[in-house]
Amino acid sequence: MKMYFLGIAGTAMGSLAILMKEKGHTVWGTDVAAYPPMKDLLEAAQIKVYEGYDPAHLDEAVDLVVIGNALSRGNPEVERVLNDNIPFTSLPALIERELLPGHRSIVITGTHGKTTTTALMVHVLRTAGEDPTFMVGGVPKNLGVSARLGTGKWVVLEGDEYDTAFFDKQPKFLHYFPYYLIINNIEFDHADIYSSVEEIKLGFRRLLRLVPGNGLVVANVTSEHVRDVIEPCYSRCIRLGSTSPADLTYRILSSGAEGTRFEILEHDSSLGVFSFPFPGEFQVQNALAVFAVARDMGIPTEVLQQAFTTFQGVRRRMEEWGHWKEALVVDDFAHHPTAIQKTLRALRNRYTGRRIVALFEPRTNTTVRNIFQGELTRALAEADAIVVAPVHRPERFPPAERLSVEEMVAALRKEGKEATAVQIYSDLIPALEAVVQPGDVLVILTNGSLGGVYQQLRAIVQANQK
Repeated sequence: MKMYFLGIAGTAMGSLAILMKEKGHTVWGTDVAAYPPMKDLLEAAQIKVYEGYDPAHLDEAVDLVVIGNALSRGNPEVERVLNDNIPFTSLPALIERELLPGHRSIVITGTHGKTTTTALMVHVLRTAGEDPTFMVGGVPKNLGVSARLGTGKWVVLEGDEYDTAFFDKQPKFLHYFPYYLIINNIEFDHADIYSSVEEIKLGFRRLLRLVPGNGLVVANVTSEHVRDVIEPCYSRCIRLGSTSPADLTYRILSSGAEGTRFEILEHDSSLGVFSFPFPGEFQVQNALAVFAVARDMGIPTEVLQQAFTTFQGVRRRMEEWGHWKEALVVDDFAHHPTAIQKTLRALRNRYTGRRIVALFEPRTNTTVRNIFQGELTRALAEADAIVVAPVHRPERFPPAERLSVEEMVAALRKEGKEATAVQIYSDLIPALEAVVQPGDVLVILTNGSLGGVYQQLRAIVQANQK
Protein backbone atom coordinates (compact mmCIF):
# COMPACT_ATOMS: atom_id res chain seq x y z
CA MET A 1 0.00 0.00 0.00
CA LYS A 2 1.15 3.55 -0.77
CA MET A 3 0.89 5.65 2.41
CA TYR A 4 1.38 9.40 2.51
CA PHE A 5 1.85 11.07 5.92
CA LEU A 6 0.72 14.67 6.45
CA GLY A 7 2.78 16.01 9.36
CA ILE A 8 5.40 13.27 9.07
CA ALA A 9 8.10 15.03 11.10
CA GLY A 10 6.21 14.76 14.38
CA THR A 11 7.68 12.15 16.71
CA ALA A 12 4.69 9.82 16.61
CA MET A 13 3.94 10.34 12.91
CA GLY A 14 7.54 9.79 11.89
CA SER A 15 7.80 6.70 14.08
CA LEU A 16 4.67 5.17 12.57
CA ALA A 17 5.86 5.99 9.07
CA ILE A 18 9.07 4.06 9.79
CA LEU A 19 7.07 1.08 11.09
CA MET A 20 4.82 1.08 8.04
CA LYS A 21 7.88 1.00 5.79
CA GLU A 22 9.24 -1.92 7.82
CA LYS A 23 5.92 -3.68 7.17
CA GLY A 24 6.49 -3.35 3.45
CA HIS A 25 4.35 -0.34 2.59
CA THR A 26 5.58 2.48 0.35
CA VAL A 27 5.86 5.53 2.60
CA TRP A 28 6.58 9.22 2.14
CA GLY A 29 5.22 12.47 3.56
CA THR A 30 5.44 16.18 4.17
CA ASP A 31 5.72 18.69 7.01
CA VAL A 32 6.48 22.36 7.57
CA ALA A 33 10.03 21.42 8.57
CA ALA A 34 11.87 18.44 10.03
CA TYR A 35 14.27 18.64 12.98
CA PRO A 36 16.53 16.13 14.71
CA PRO A 37 16.13 13.54 16.01
CA MET A 38 13.14 12.66 13.77
CA LYS A 39 14.74 14.24 10.69
CA ASP A 40 17.76 11.95 11.13
CA LEU A 41 15.61 8.85 11.68
CA LEU A 42 13.49 9.48 8.58
CA GLU A 43 16.62 10.01 6.49
CA ALA A 44 18.14 6.80 7.86
CA ALA A 45 14.94 4.95 6.89
CA GLN A 46 15.20 6.48 3.39
CA ILE A 47 11.73 8.01 3.64
CA LYS A 48 11.17 10.97 1.32
CA VAL A 49 9.99 14.12 3.11
CA TYR A 50 8.61 17.18 1.33
CA GLU A 51 9.02 20.52 3.08
CA GLY A 52 5.87 22.64 3.14
CA TYR A 53 2.30 21.82 2.18
CA ASP A 54 1.40 21.86 -1.50
CA PRO A 55 -1.63 20.16 -3.13
CA ALA A 56 0.66 19.13 -5.99
CA HIS A 57 2.30 16.62 -3.66
CA LEU A 58 -0.86 14.57 -4.04
CA ASP A 59 -0.51 14.30 -7.83
CA GLU A 60 1.40 11.11 -7.11
CA ALA A 61 -0.88 8.09 -6.72
CA VAL A 62 -1.62 7.27 -3.08
CA ASP A 63 -3.78 4.58 -1.45
CA LEU A 64 -4.08 6.13 2.01
CA VAL A 65 -3.31 9.51 3.54
CA VAL A 66 -2.44 9.55 7.26
CA ILE A 67 -3.37 12.96 8.70
CA GLY A 68 -1.59 14.11 11.87
CA ASN A 69 -3.55 15.79 14.63
CA ALA A 70 -1.64 19.05 14.15
CA LEU A 71 -3.43 19.54 10.81
CA SER A 72 -6.95 20.82 10.28
CA ARG A 73 -9.32 22.23 7.72
CA GLY A 74 -7.74 24.99 5.67
CA ASN A 75 -4.49 23.12 5.16
CA PRO A 76 -4.11 22.97 1.35
CA GLU A 77 -3.29 19.27 1.29
CA VAL A 78 -6.12 18.38 3.65
CA GLU A 79 -8.50 20.28 1.36
CA ARG A 80 -7.24 18.34 -1.65
CA VAL A 81 -7.69 15.01 0.18
CA LEU A 82 -11.30 15.91 0.93
CA ASN A 83 -12.10 17.38 -2.49
CA ASP A 84 -10.63 14.41 -4.37
CA ASN A 85 -12.16 11.83 -2.00
CA ILE A 86 -8.77 10.29 -1.25
CA PRO A 87 -8.97 7.66 1.54
CA PHE A 88 -7.59 9.01 4.80
CA THR A 89 -7.14 7.98 8.42
CA SER A 90 -5.52 9.10 11.66
CA LEU A 91 -2.34 7.90 13.34
CA PRO A 92 -4.12 6.10 16.23
CA ALA A 93 -6.61 4.42 13.87
CA LEU A 94 -3.74 3.18 11.70
CA ILE A 95 -1.96 1.80 14.78
CA GLU A 96 -5.17 0.02 15.77
CA ARG A 97 -5.52 -1.48 12.30
CA GLU A 98 -1.91 -2.35 11.49
CA LEU A 99 -0.21 -3.15 14.81
CA LEU A 100 -2.75 -4.49 17.30
CA PRO A 101 -4.37 -7.52 15.61
CA GLY A 102 -2.89 -10.71 17.01
CA HIS A 103 -0.99 -8.83 19.73
CA ARG A 104 -1.42 -7.63 23.31
CA SER A 105 -0.79 -3.95 23.99
CA ILE A 106 1.01 -2.31 26.89
CA VAL A 107 -0.07 1.33 27.04
CA ILE A 108 1.72 3.94 29.17
CA THR A 109 -0.27 7.09 29.96
CA GLY A 110 -0.13 10.16 32.18
CA THR A 111 0.57 13.88 31.95
CA HIS A 112 4.27 13.37 32.69
CA GLY A 113 6.83 10.62 32.24
CA LYS A 114 5.17 8.70 29.40
CA THR A 115 8.17 8.66 27.09
CA THR A 116 10.75 7.61 29.68
CA THR A 117 8.44 4.95 31.14
CA THR A 118 7.62 3.56 27.67
CA ALA A 119 11.30 3.41 26.76
CA LEU A 120 12.11 1.67 30.05
CA MET A 121 9.30 -0.85 29.49
CA VAL A 122 10.76 -1.72 26.08
CA HIS A 123 14.27 -2.01 27.53
CA VAL A 124 13.04 -4.35 30.27
CA LEU A 125 11.27 -6.60 27.78
CA ARG A 126 14.30 -6.76 25.50
CA THR A 127 16.59 -7.47 28.45
CA ALA A 128 14.24 -10.34 29.34
CA GLY A 129 14.63 -11.79 25.84
CA GLU A 130 11.35 -10.51 24.40
CA ASP A 131 11.12 -8.81 21.01
CA PRO A 132 8.24 -6.31 21.28
CA THR A 133 6.90 -3.96 18.66
CA PHE A 134 7.09 -0.45 20.09
CA MET A 135 6.44 3.22 19.47
CA VAL A 136 8.05 5.71 21.83
CA GLY A 137 7.54 9.49 21.79
CA GLY A 138 11.28 10.04 21.69
CA VAL A 139 14.49 8.18 20.87
CA PRO A 140 15.63 5.77 23.60
CA LYS A 141 19.42 5.76 23.76
CA ASN A 142 19.54 2.00 24.29
CA LEU A 143 17.72 1.49 20.99
CA GLY A 144 18.65 4.40 18.72
CA VAL A 145 15.20 4.38 17.11
CA SER A 146 11.78 5.52 18.25
CA ALA A 147 9.88 2.58 16.76
CA ARG A 148 10.50 -0.96 15.61
CA LEU A 149 8.52 -3.98 14.50
CA GLY A 150 9.12 -6.96 16.73
CA THR A 151 8.36 -10.63 16.42
CA GLY A 152 6.85 -11.03 19.89
CA LYS A 153 3.26 -10.76 21.10
CA TRP A 154 3.64 -7.41 22.87
CA VAL A 155 3.07 -3.96 21.41
CA VAL A 156 4.33 -1.17 23.68
CA LEU A 157 2.69 2.21 23.05
CA GLU A 158 2.90 5.67 24.55
CA GLY A 159 -0.73 6.57 25.20
CA ASP A 160 -1.49 10.25 24.61
CA GLU A 161 -4.65 11.89 25.94
CA TYR A 162 -4.51 14.53 23.20
CA ASP A 163 -7.23 14.27 20.56
CA THR A 164 -6.83 11.97 17.58
CA ALA A 165 -7.44 14.26 14.57
CA PHE A 166 -9.62 17.12 13.39
CA PHE A 167 -12.17 14.51 12.30
CA ASP A 168 -11.87 12.38 15.47
CA LYS A 169 -11.87 14.34 18.73
CA GLN A 170 -11.54 11.43 21.16
CA PRO A 171 -8.20 10.86 22.95
CA LYS A 172 -5.63 8.93 20.96
CA PHE A 173 -5.27 6.24 23.58
CA LEU A 174 -8.86 5.04 23.15
CA HIS A 175 -7.68 3.33 19.94
CA TYR A 176 -5.05 1.22 21.73
CA PHE A 177 -7.13 -1.31 23.79
CA PRO A 178 -4.56 -2.01 26.51
CA TYR A 179 -4.07 -5.35 28.22
CA TYR A 180 -1.59 -3.68 30.55
CA LEU A 181 -2.33 -0.03 31.33
CA ILE A 182 -0.01 2.26 33.29
CA ILE A 183 -1.41 5.59 34.56
CA ASN A 184 1.53 7.57 35.94
CA ASN A 185 -0.28 10.78 36.88
CA ILE A 186 -3.05 13.11 35.73
CA GLU A 187 -2.92 16.92 35.70
CA PHE A 188 -4.54 19.66 33.70
CA ASP A 189 -2.88 20.20 30.33
CA HIS A 190 -3.79 20.75 26.67
CA ALA A 191 -5.87 23.84 27.37
CA ASP A 192 -6.54 24.20 23.65
CA ILE A 193 -8.83 21.15 23.69
CA TYR A 194 -9.75 20.61 27.35
CA SER A 195 -11.54 23.16 29.52
CA SER A 196 -10.83 21.39 32.81
CA VAL A 197 -9.06 18.43 34.37
CA GLU A 198 -12.49 16.79 34.72
CA GLU A 199 -12.70 16.52 30.92
CA ILE A 200 -9.28 14.87 30.85
CA LYS A 201 -10.33 12.44 33.58
CA LEU A 202 -13.38 11.45 31.53
CA GLY A 203 -11.04 10.21 28.78
CA PHE A 204 -9.09 8.15 31.29
CA ARG A 205 -12.29 6.66 32.71
CA ARG A 206 -13.29 5.57 29.21
CA LEU A 207 -9.85 4.06 28.67
CA LEU A 208 -10.14 2.05 31.89
CA ARG A 209 -13.34 0.49 30.56
CA LEU A 210 -11.38 -0.99 27.64
CA VAL A 211 -8.97 -2.99 29.81
CA PRO A 212 -10.15 -6.63 30.02
CA GLY A 213 -10.91 -8.15 33.39
CA ASN A 214 -7.82 -10.38 33.21
CA GLY A 215 -5.69 -7.42 32.15
CA LEU A 216 -3.94 -5.16 34.64
CA VAL A 217 -4.17 -1.48 35.54
CA VAL A 218 -1.09 -0.04 37.26
CA ALA A 219 -2.02 3.27 38.88
CA ASN A 220 0.22 5.78 40.63
CA VAL A 221 -2.09 6.83 43.47
CA THR A 222 0.22 9.62 44.62
CA SER A 223 -1.81 11.58 42.04
CA GLU A 224 -5.22 12.52 43.45
CA HIS A 225 -6.80 12.53 39.99
CA VAL A 226 -5.53 9.00 39.35
CA ARG A 227 -7.06 7.89 42.66
CA ASP A 228 -10.34 9.37 41.48
CA VAL A 229 -10.51 7.82 37.99
CA ILE A 230 -9.64 4.24 38.99
CA GLU A 231 -12.70 3.87 41.21
CA PRO A 232 -14.35 1.64 40.23
CA CYS A 233 -11.87 -0.54 38.34
CA TYR A 234 -13.25 -3.59 36.55
CA SER A 235 -9.81 -5.11 35.90
CA ARG A 236 -7.04 -6.29 38.16
CA CYS A 237 -5.43 -3.20 39.65
CA ILE A 238 -2.11 -2.52 41.39
CA ARG A 239 -1.84 0.79 43.21
CA LEU A 240 1.58 2.42 43.47
CA GLY A 241 2.65 5.04 45.96
CA SER A 242 5.30 6.28 48.35
CA THR A 243 3.49 4.87 51.39
CA SER A 244 0.76 2.41 52.32
CA PRO A 245 -2.08 1.70 51.62
CA ALA A 246 -0.59 1.42 48.12
CA ASP A 247 0.10 -2.18 47.06
CA LEU A 248 3.64 -1.40 45.94
CA THR A 249 5.73 1.30 47.58
CA TYR A 250 9.34 2.44 47.41
CA ARG A 251 12.03 3.72 49.72
CA ILE A 252 14.80 5.92 48.31
CA LEU A 253 18.11 4.80 49.81
CA SER A 254 20.41 7.31 48.11
CA SER A 255 20.25 9.86 45.31
CA GLY A 256 22.95 11.98 43.71
CA ALA A 257 25.28 12.35 40.78
CA GLU A 258 25.40 8.58 40.19
CA GLY A 259 21.61 8.26 40.06
CA THR A 260 19.14 6.79 42.53
CA ARG A 261 19.22 3.65 44.64
CA PHE A 262 15.86 2.50 45.97
CA GLU A 263 14.01 -0.42 47.51
CA ILE A 264 10.64 -1.74 46.32
CA LEU A 265 8.23 -3.07 48.93
CA GLU A 266 4.95 -4.94 48.83
CA HIS A 267 2.99 -4.29 52.02
CA ASP A 268 6.27 -3.62 53.88
CA SER A 269 7.99 -6.77 52.54
CA SER A 270 11.08 -6.04 50.44
CA LEU A 271 11.03 -7.14 46.80
CA GLY A 272 14.59 -6.02 46.12
CA VAL A 273 16.97 -3.08 45.86
CA PHE A 274 17.44 -1.38 42.49
CA SER A 275 19.71 1.25 40.97
CA PHE A 276 18.54 3.74 38.37
CA PRO A 277 21.07 6.05 36.67
CA PHE A 278 18.88 9.16 36.96
CA PRO A 279 17.98 11.44 39.86
CA GLY A 280 14.50 12.37 41.01
CA GLU A 281 11.67 10.67 42.85
CA PHE A 282 9.52 10.85 39.70
CA GLN A 283 12.05 8.58 37.98
CA VAL A 284 11.63 6.02 40.77
CA GLN A 285 7.86 6.16 40.26
CA ASN A 286 8.34 5.51 36.53
CA ALA A 287 10.52 2.51 37.32
CA LEU A 288 8.04 1.21 39.92
CA ALA A 289 5.24 1.20 37.33
CA VAL A 290 7.37 -0.82 34.90
CA PHE A 291 8.34 -3.17 37.73
CA ALA A 292 4.66 -3.86 38.46
CA VAL A 293 3.92 -4.84 34.85
CA ALA A 294 7.11 -6.86 34.41
CA ARG A 295 6.56 -8.77 37.67
CA ASP A 296 3.04 -9.66 36.56
CA MET A 297 4.56 -11.05 33.35
CA GLY A 298 6.87 -13.24 35.40
CA ILE A 299 10.12 -11.41 34.59
CA PRO A 300 12.64 -12.26 37.35
CA THR A 301 13.86 -9.61 39.78
CA GLU A 302 17.49 -10.03 38.73
CA VAL A 303 16.54 -9.23 35.10
CA LEU A 304 14.76 -6.09 36.26
CA GLN A 305 17.76 -5.06 38.33
CA GLN A 306 20.00 -5.46 35.30
CA ALA A 307 17.58 -3.56 33.03
CA PHE A 308 17.17 -0.64 35.43
CA THR A 309 20.92 -0.30 35.90
CA THR A 310 21.67 -0.37 32.16
CA PHE A 311 18.87 1.96 31.03
CA GLN A 312 20.40 4.96 29.26
CA GLY A 313 17.34 7.19 29.03
CA VAL A 314 15.81 9.07 26.12
CA ARG A 315 17.18 11.84 23.95
CA ARG A 316 15.93 15.27 25.05
CA ARG A 317 15.11 13.96 28.53
CA MET A 318 17.82 15.25 30.90
CA GLU A 319 20.30 14.60 28.12
CA GLU A 320 23.79 15.93 28.73
CA TRP A 321 25.21 17.57 25.60
CA GLY A 322 28.63 18.61 26.87
CA HIS A 323 30.15 21.91 27.95
CA TRP A 324 29.83 25.50 26.74
CA LYS A 325 31.51 28.43 28.47
CA GLU A 326 32.73 25.81 30.99
CA ALA A 327 29.12 25.11 31.93
CA LEU A 328 27.38 21.75 31.49
CA VAL A 329 24.48 21.92 28.99
CA VAL A 330 21.49 19.64 29.61
CA ASP A 331 18.56 19.24 27.21
CA ASP A 332 15.11 18.44 28.57
CA PHE A 333 11.64 18.24 27.02
CA ALA A 334 9.85 19.61 30.12
CA HIS A 335 7.21 22.22 29.33
CA HIS A 336 4.41 21.66 31.88
CA PRO A 337 5.00 23.47 35.24
CA THR A 338 5.12 20.22 37.23
CA ALA A 339 7.62 18.65 34.83
CA ILE A 340 9.78 21.80 34.91
CA GLN A 341 9.78 21.86 38.70
CA LYS A 342 10.65 18.17 38.99
CA THR A 343 13.41 18.44 36.39
CA LEU A 344 15.02 21.44 38.10
CA ARG A 345 14.85 19.77 41.51
CA ALA A 346 16.40 16.60 40.11
CA LEU A 347 19.23 18.61 38.58
CA ARG A 348 19.74 20.43 41.87
CA ASN A 349 20.02 17.07 43.61
CA ARG A 350 22.36 15.63 41.00
CA TYR A 351 24.68 18.65 40.70
CA THR A 352 24.87 19.73 44.33
CA GLY A 353 26.40 23.15 44.87
CA ARG A 354 26.28 24.21 41.22
CA ARG A 355 24.26 27.10 39.88
CA ILE A 356 21.27 26.07 37.74
CA VAL A 357 20.44 28.26 34.72
CA ALA A 358 17.12 27.53 32.97
CA LEU A 359 16.33 28.49 29.39
CA PHE A 360 12.55 28.17 28.96
CA GLU A 361 10.49 28.47 25.77
CA PRO A 362 6.72 29.11 26.21
CA ARG A 363 5.58 27.06 23.24
CA THR A 364 2.66 24.70 23.83
CA ASN A 365 -0.97 25.70 23.47
CA THR A 366 -1.16 25.64 27.27
CA THR A 367 2.05 27.43 28.28
CA VAL A 368 1.58 30.34 25.87
CA ARG A 369 -1.62 31.17 27.75
CA ASN A 370 -1.80 32.73 31.20
CA ILE A 371 -3.56 29.70 32.71
CA PHE A 372 -0.26 28.61 34.27
CA GLN A 373 1.18 32.11 34.83
CA GLY A 374 1.74 31.56 38.55
CA GLU A 375 2.60 27.86 38.29
CA LEU A 376 5.26 28.42 35.62
CA THR A 377 6.82 31.24 37.63
CA ARG A 378 7.00 29.10 40.78
CA ALA A 379 8.44 26.17 38.82
CA LEU A 380 11.15 28.27 37.17
CA ALA A 381 12.04 29.77 40.55
CA GLU A 382 13.69 26.42 41.32
CA ALA A 383 16.57 27.67 39.12
CA ASP A 384 19.11 30.31 40.12
CA ALA A 385 18.93 32.19 36.82
CA ILE A 386 16.27 32.09 34.13
CA VAL A 387 16.25 33.17 30.48
CA VAL A 388 12.79 33.18 28.89
CA ALA A 389 12.57 32.77 25.12
CA PRO A 390 9.92 34.55 23.03
CA VAL A 391 6.36 33.26 23.30
CA HIS A 392 5.94 30.91 20.33
CA ARG A 393 3.28 32.16 17.89
CA PRO A 394 1.64 34.54 20.39
CA GLU A 395 -1.00 35.55 17.83
CA ARG A 396 -2.87 32.33 18.62
CA PHE A 397 -4.42 33.99 21.67
CA PRO A 398 -5.53 37.55 22.45
CA PRO A 399 -3.32 39.57 24.84
CA ALA A 400 -5.78 39.13 27.72
CA GLU A 401 -5.32 35.32 27.54
CA ARG A 402 -1.61 35.32 26.76
CA LEU A 403 1.27 34.48 29.11
CA SER A 404 2.89 37.68 30.36
CA VAL A 405 6.62 37.12 30.22
CA GLU A 406 7.14 40.57 31.73
CA GLU A 407 5.10 39.65 34.82
CA MET A 408 6.95 36.36 35.09
CA VAL A 409 10.36 38.02 34.97
CA ALA A 410 9.31 40.67 37.48
CA ALA A 411 8.02 38.02 39.89
CA LEU A 412 11.20 35.97 39.56
CA ARG A 413 13.34 39.03 40.26
CA LYS A 414 11.30 39.68 43.39
CA GLU A 415 12.29 36.19 44.49
CA GLY A 416 15.93 37.20 44.08
CA LYS A 417 16.41 35.32 40.85
CA GLU A 418 18.43 36.55 37.90
CA ALA A 419 15.74 36.64 35.21
CA THR A 420 15.88 37.83 31.61
CA ALA A 421 13.38 37.80 28.75
CA VAL A 422 14.30 38.16 25.08
CA GLN A 423 12.00 39.46 22.37
CA ILE A 424 13.50 37.71 19.35
CA TYR A 425 15.13 34.30 19.06
CA SER A 426 18.37 35.66 17.62
CA ASP A 427 19.01 37.39 20.97
CA LEU A 428 18.94 34.12 22.94
CA ILE A 429 22.60 33.14 22.63
CA PRO A 430 23.88 36.65 23.53
CA ALA A 431 21.52 36.62 26.54
CA LEU A 432 22.88 33.26 27.64
CA GLU A 433 26.47 34.44 27.17
CA ALA A 434 25.72 37.26 29.61
CA VAL A 435 24.25 34.91 32.24
CA VAL A 436 26.09 31.58 32.07
CA GLN A 437 29.18 31.25 34.26
CA PRO A 438 31.86 28.53 34.49
CA GLY A 439 30.63 25.62 36.59
CA ASP A 440 26.92 26.30 35.90
CA VAL A 441 24.41 23.74 34.70
CA LEU A 442 22.42 25.20 31.80
CA VAL A 443 19.20 23.31 31.15
CA ILE A 444 17.14 23.87 28.01
CA LEU A 445 13.41 23.46 28.71
CA THR A 446 11.42 23.20 25.48
CA ASN A 447 9.55 20.71 23.33
CA GLY A 448 10.45 22.73 20.25
CA SER A 449 13.40 24.26 18.45
CA LEU A 450 13.76 27.77 19.94
CA GLY A 451 13.24 29.26 16.50
CA GLY A 452 16.24 27.33 15.20
CA VAL A 453 18.53 28.42 18.06
CA TYR A 454 18.26 24.93 19.54
CA GLN A 455 20.22 23.52 16.58
CA GLN A 456 22.72 26.40 16.67
CA LEU A 457 23.40 25.94 20.36
CA ARG A 458 23.80 22.19 20.00
CA ALA A 459 26.28 22.68 17.16
CA ILE A 460 28.28 25.12 19.29
CA VAL A 461 28.39 22.68 22.20
CA GLN A 462 29.38 19.78 19.95
CA ALA A 463 32.16 21.87 18.38
CA ASN A 464 33.50 22.65 21.86
CA GLN A 465 33.87 18.95 22.63
CA LYS A 466 36.33 18.39 19.78
